[in-house]
Parts: sequence; C-alpha cells; structure tokens
Amino acid sequence: MPPMSAKPASSHHHRHDAHAFVREVTAACEMRGLRLTEIRQQVLDLIASSEKPVKAYDLLDRLKDDRSNAAPPTVYRALDFLIENGFIHKLQSINAYVSCHHPSVVHHVPFLICDQCESATEICDERVAKLLTEQAKALGFRARAQTLEVHGVCKRCAGAQ
Repeated sequence: MPPMSAKPASSHHHRHDAHAFVREVTAACEMRGLRLTEIRQQVLDLIASSEKPVKAYDLLDRLKDDRSNAAPPTVYRALDFLIENGFIHKLQSINAYVSCHHPSVVHHVPFLICDQCESATEICDERVAKLLTEQAKALGFRARAQTLEVHGVCKRCAGAQ
C-alpha cells in the first residue's frame, strides 16, 4: 500500500454561518435545476442552525411549531432530497443529520463524533475516502456509499473531565 501524503487534514466542527450555508445550497439547487421546496428549505434551515447533529423526530417537533400538519413522511422525504444531493450528511451510528460544509462538491468524509456532547466534526481529507475506495477496489468490492464515523471524546469534553 502506498504511503499517504503528508498533506494535513482540515476539519470542520458543525458550527458555521447557517444563513451562508442555506444561501449556498439555494444557489446549488438553482444551478443544478433542483427544486428546493418550502418544506425542504425549512428542514435545511433547522439542520443548518443546529449546534449538533439533529434527529428526524426532533426536526418534526420543530416543524410542528409552524406546520401543525407536519408528519414523519414529509420530514423523511425532505431529508432524502437533501442527502441525495449532498447538502447534508446522515450520521448512521447516532441516526442524526448534519449540514455539509461543502454542499457544492460531491465528497465522502469521515466524522469524529463525541459520545458526551454529541458534537460532530467533519474531517475534510479526501485521502481517507480514496484509501477506502482503493482497498475496496483491490478486493473486488464495488462500493455504493461511504460513511466513516469515529466515536470518542472531543477535546472540550476531555478537558472538562
């Protein structure tokens, strides 16, 4: 196996300018000819403004403040659209959703998930995804999707102990 380059990984804690993120997704939808419906926009806004990964039923509860008739299928359809188009990520191990820090670019990134505060840090290093893809290919495996989630304790929580 060839050594990985010394290029440092960058990371993004899921705290960012929610309004700028939503504007970027809106622009990406316009450019790609995608329809960002009102409900999709609301779900996107809720995920973008969340300080940590958010679960579908928490989104539903928040939506019911404005839409008393909101139902699980409505939320899941919006989530499916946002995931399929690379605007959000689903963290399978905690069954929660986070906004993507690069919604204009299709990519696969690993996440560091704190088991104490439930923060999610996106590691922006394509070397990890490339290595997994190469290993799968070498084994004759055709990957459809890639999600790498590493659980542990973040620096802030570790310092609080």
